[in-house]
Amino acid sequence: MAQLEYLSRITDVIEKIDREQTENIRAAADLCAEAIASGKLVHLFGSGHSVLPVQDVFPRYGGVVGWHPCMDPRLMWNNVIGPGGARELLWIERQEGYIANFLQSYNFQEGEVMIVYSHGGLNAAPIEAAMYAKERGLKVIAVTSGENYRKATATHSSGKKLGDLADVMIDNCCPLEDALVPIPGYYQKVGASSTVAVITISQAIASETALRLEKKGHKMFIFVSPNVVEVPKEYMHEVYADYRRLVFANSNM
Repeated sequence: MAQLEYLSRITDVIEKIDREQTENIRAAADLCAEAIASGKLVHLFGSGHSVLPVQDVFPRYGGVVGWHPCMDPRLMWNNVIGPGGARELLWIERQEGYIANFLQSYNFQEGEVMIVYSHGGLNAAPIEAAMYAKERGLKVIAVTSGENYRKATATHSSGKKLGDLADVMIDNCCPLEDALVPIPGYYQKVGASSTVAVITISQAIASETALRLEKKGHKMFIFVSPNVVEVPKEYMHEVYADYRRLVFANSNM
């Protein structure tokens, strides 16, 4: 019964995104297409579970060269407790000043875009990633909980929440507590919603961006499944080569 309850509630979330966030998704796609068509990058950042949409955009079947995942293994849990554990990363992502040490390895350019994911939108890592990008002339797209943005109190010393720094803010339409399904006798709900929501939003942005790139006449290299037999086997070498060319051309690493 809980599975059916979850499917019903997560469907409501996705339908709400479709009703209320379409224009914001289109605005985000406009920014991304403009950057990629001009030979620049769209950077993707998230910490904790918010790294999952970063991984899902590129390299991913259907992903277009131009997306650039920025992932710090110290902000990604690969264990529950101990080294790489959840408690450790939760502590690090709240430490002000850390994220600049990670992002300084990249050569961000004016005219590029940074998409920052954070359900809560309060921790230092996503807020300072957005600040770092804004200071360098990038447009910032925030994918966050609108309910958290409206109701939660800022905890960063700047007094900012992630949504305050966004040129485009997309509400993931998930409840403040993230989980959806109530269990009798428990205060805590189960069945997280934000990952499904933000991956849906991310793929909508990616798809709309590709459609705009086609209209602009931009030649796309698309990460493709080996099940697509119409594509020559050597095609993926071209995809990797174009990604390498673009990233190295825009990097001082």
